[in-house]
Amino acid sequence: MDLVRSDDLPAELRYIKYEHGLEAQYLPAIRSLISKDLSEPYSIYVYRYFLCQWAHLCFMALHPSDSSLIGVIVCKLEVHSAHAPPTRRGYIAMLAVASPFRGHGVATALVKKAIEAMAKRSADEIVLEREETNTPAMRLYERLGFLRSKKLHRYYLNGNSAYRLVLPLKALDLDASPDYYGDDVV
Repeated sequence: MDLVRSDDLPAELRYIKYEHGLEAQYLPAIRSLISKDLSEPYSIYVYRYFLCQWAHLCFMALHPSDSSLIGVIVCKLEVHSAHAPPTRRGYIAMLAVASPFRGHGVATALVKKAIEAMAKRSADEIVLEREETNTPAMRLYERLGFLRSKKLHRYYLNGNSAYRLVLPLKALDLDASPDYYGDDVV
């Protein structure tokens, strides 16, 4: 494996919004990058579900010299009716950065772009699930303001547990929404 020293990193990675016209060029690379790191195997249909409906919320980090994929974030934004009143909930489904480029702020930049795009579209909150053993990812999200809302025991196919993380973007009436931070309604 080639290790990348910080002085070997390009001065300016290119961050672009995913577009439908880029599918043939980048979808195989996106699938390959994500499948190396995430616990769940995803079919082509899962990728297309997100990328076709919410391309405007998905971003890629590209190497400036050859436009090769270095990182990607895949998201969606929908109305979530479990809250009263219903909220606009953003969801970070997948985030991956090629291992030689980790630790250089690529994931942070991708998450910030996704948060900004969802906030511009009036998201009330953003949620995601992360394996409890993925300490770097947990630190990244918590550094960006995400809060642990619930532990999901044996959530992944590999048997690992996860935490649901939430980033509130707008003030919610927590009395009207007791399950917001994962409390069970009795």
